[in-house]
Amino acid sequence: MTTSSPEREREPGRSQPAPATVQGHPRRWLILGVISLAQLTVVLDNTVLNVAIPSLTDELGAATSDIQWMINAYSLVQSGLLLTAGSAADRYGRKKMLAAGLALFGLGSLAAGLADSTGQLIAARAGMGVGGALLLTTTLAVVMQIFAPEEHAKAIGIWSAVSALGFACGPLIGGFMLDHFWWGAIFLINLPVVALGLVAVVALVPESKNRQGDRPDLLGAVLSTIGMTALVYAIISGPEHGWTSGRVLATAAVAVGVLALFAYWESRVPYPMLDLAFFRNQRFTGAVAGLMLITFGMGGALFLLTQHLQFVLGYDPLEAGLATAPLAVTVVVLNFSGIAAKWLAKLGTPVAVMLSMVLMSAGLVAIATLTGVGYAGTLLGLLLIGVGCALGNPAMAHAIMSSIPPAKAGVGAGINGTLAEFGNGLGVAVLGAVLNSRFAALVPVAAASLPAALASAEGEAERERVIDAFSSGLESSQLVGAVAVLVGGAVAAVLLRRAERAGA
Repeated sequence: MTTSSPEREREPGRSQPAPATVQGHPRRWLILGVISLAQLTVVLDNTVLNVAIPSLTDELGAATSDIQWMINAYSLVQSGLLLTAGSAADRYGRKKMLAAGLALFGLGSLAAGLADSTGQLIAARAGMGVGGALLLTTTLAVVMQIFAPEEHAKAIGIWSAVSALGFACGPLIGGFMLDHFWWGAIFLINLPVVALGLVAVVALVPESKNRQGDRPDLLGAVLSTIGMTALVYAIISGPEHGWTSGRVLATAAVAVGVLALFAYWESRVPYPMLDLAFFRNQRFTGAVAGLMLITFGMGGALFLLTQHLQFVLGYDPLEAGLATAPLAVTVVVLNFSGIAAKWLAKLGTPVAVMLSMVLMSAGLVAIATLTGVGYAGTLLGLLLIGVGCALGNPAMAHAIMSSIPPAKAGVGAGINGTLAEFGNGLGVAVLGAVLNSRFAALVPVAAASLPAALASAEGEAERERVIDAFSSGLESSQLVGAVAVLVGGAVAAVLLRRAERAGA
């Protein structure tokens, strides 16, 4: 990378790199720590609310639909805006958008913590989703700009490990706060982190932008936001309302129609928000296809894991959170130490991706089939998944980001985040449907849910039969997830290998 002058950066139609040298920004590791802190705050908020559901139900009188919207408002807004947020960061400045994201996230957290009605809390969570979209895209884009290419794998590994850390710490932090404070404290705890992050971003993070084109792609931004929001909403609503219900089918039809119009518009506009030529790059296509299938399998299987721990092994929510910690610890250790980056450099991206997917798939199979040995089988599975995640997630993100011009780093981060959100949501919906259908086939009289089936069971023998049926459904779902992960790894590895050969 070379340093670009402000005059050249303002020239329309010219893509400019960030103000960094070939060796990377001199304070790049300190900056990485700052943006990782911002990333951690966003990830924590995806999981911390789950433990507060009983408190919200009691103190705000929240109905089940209210709770669903409190959770979904954040993910819907964030998912719908990721591409638009990434494009805005590229065009108007990644430092500006990172600071704006922190500010919006902080204001939303303050409003959520002080909310005294479910409507106020849902609106505040939506505002936090806007800030979260800006943060998720700009943090990865800044990483690509301030580090030299040979350090990208290690830096992305650390960035990726923060998500695993948030996944593990969210329920634990939420549980601690609820034991000592009222429910609003789980949001107000974000405020000092946001304040520290804002000061550090202003002082440390260099500005970089790509002033390409005379006008922003406003129609593309609107179409992508509507299309992605509708698509994610259809996926979220499917399990609750039924995949053939009018609400789900109508929302899915809107999503398909709007996204098709978005693709048509992007192929015609001179300076598109999402350049469809990216999809002619085999490295990009391989990474995208692999990421979709991997997040589908992993997102759904990890969602089922918490049910496996609580309903099959009998853990309470806090014990279940502690039981999943080995997965996150493995990811954090391997990425923060740089071991995963060394493996990636030694093996090459195609082999590393395939190996990581084999390990993840084996971990899911272990969790599904070794229930007879209690937590030992689950622990083995979590460790295998942790090693696979530590190697595969950074490799996939690096493959996507390195396939896109540096000037489009924000859009690349938006694509990475959008695919992860979409894959996770689809995995939860589809694997949840596999679980429900298997459970319903084995326990037809009480197929609505496990608690309902247990409540209607007569005698201990009947309860054991219900739990065995639920365990069988979990096993089937996790095995489907394992197959999806393995197929994703194979697809990605083949396409990435072809791209390397074509490049050579």
